Amino acid sequence: MLKIDNLHAEIGGTEILKGLSLTVNAGEIHAIMGPNGAGKSTLSYVLGGRPGYEVTGGSVQFAGRDGTCDLLALAPHERAAAGLFLGFQYPVEIPGVSNLQFLRESLNAQRRGRGEEPLSGGEFLKLAREKAGLLKMDMDMMKRAVNVGFSGGEKKRAEMVQMGILDPLFAVLDETDSGLDIDALRVVGDGINAIMRDPAKGVLLITHYQRLLDYVKPDYVHVLAQGRIMKTGGPELAHRLENEGYEVVAA
Repeated sequence: MLKIDNLHAEIGGTEILKGLSLTVNAGEIHAIMGPNGAGKSTLSYVLGGRPGYEVTGGSVQFAGRDGTCDLLALAPHERAAAGLFLGFQYPVEIPGVSNLQFLRESLNAQRRGRGEEPLSGGEFLKLAREKAGLLKMDMDMMKRAVNVGFSGGEKKRAEMVQMGILDPLFAVLDETDSGLDIDALRVVGDGINAIMRDPAKGVLLITHYQRLLDYVKPDYVHVLAQGRIMKTGGPELAHRLENEGYEVVAA
């Protein structure tokens, strides 16, 4: 579903990704763990198409809604329309734009891009209530400006509601557990499972810690260090990292 081959990328002339290769098949959840500065967030930004991150080598093939494509050749909005979703470590605030307005415009823009009819107001509200309910967000919060005045946990839950409404084929989630307390972590984990645990979908879950993986069970865990995948294993690898540290496990 997502095949990354020998990917090299830099920012500001500094090479961060140094030959990273990874394949995620449909129906799989892969977790990437690694120390600060290893390139985890850079990988997510490169896949999402964030400006300023320059790919200097390698390729990324994505089995999107219209068949397999060269992901790196697409603009960010085209990647989203193809079925890619990027969850940010620090979701941005958008003053003056309500969550409902933002999400309806986002969804209908993608639908138009795929040649589908946009949802009516009533159809969208029904969908929004359903997805907000999965993340235990009431509709009053959905009427507020995007992330303005939200706690860290509320921002992450709102982002997962966005993922549910857009219904992507593949989600890249960059430290979604950051800023979550125990209860919010469970809610977000359950939401990820409800939305993305599907034989036709895939997830790349980037995290520092084991705790989210207690709720979202990965099929594979990878250690990213020095700009490349240094080790791959099953869920038990995350427990080893938690107990022994990256230097010992990835050596």
